[in-house]
Amino acid sequence: MNALPTAIADVLVLEPTVFGDARGFLYESFNARRFRQLSGTSVEFVQDNHSRSARNVLRGLHYQIVQPQGKLVRVTAGAVFDVAVDLRASSATFGRWVGFELSAENRRQMWIPPGFAHGFLVTSDSAEVLYKTTDYWAPEHERAIQWDDAALGIAWPLAGAPALSDKDRRAGSLADAELFA
Repeated sequence: MNALPTAIADVLVLEPTVFGDARGFLYESFNARRFRQLSGTSVEFVQDNHSRSARNVLRGLHYQIVQPQGKLVRVTAGAVFDVAVDLRASSATFGRWVGFELSAENRRQMWIPPGFAHGFLVTSDSAEVLYKTTDYWAPEHERAIQWDDAALGIAWPLAGAPALSDKDRRAGSLADAELFA
């Protein structure tokens, strides 16, 4: 596995080493020792999540203000544009975002540490997204920021209006968001 740096130092794009032949392929999607070497962080994942969504579904931008979750995100079917937004008020990159295509074809993963909002847009007919989290889901602490907040200026590769949940339609702005120290 290799790590590709991003414009926000704590967010990484991970590329696995894939072993393949006429029968198919094999790769390690996670190895704690290698992850620690690449990220400088030792993590304990406590929950795995799996979602399936149709084209133009936009999920996010979500975070938990208490029990913040680090997320290791990958796509096993289809493709998404995956985004992380820095919500650490004391960070030099506060309010900045990075986004990358994650797909079953490129097998890339994105590491999003605690202190970030996360969202994705499905860019294929459908997509299945799997992600490991460093803390448990706590709906009472979940927050959302508007996906199209002008202060963020995220360049979502949209083909028409996104399909949103009620929670994402009601999301507040970055200016009104609860932030991390």
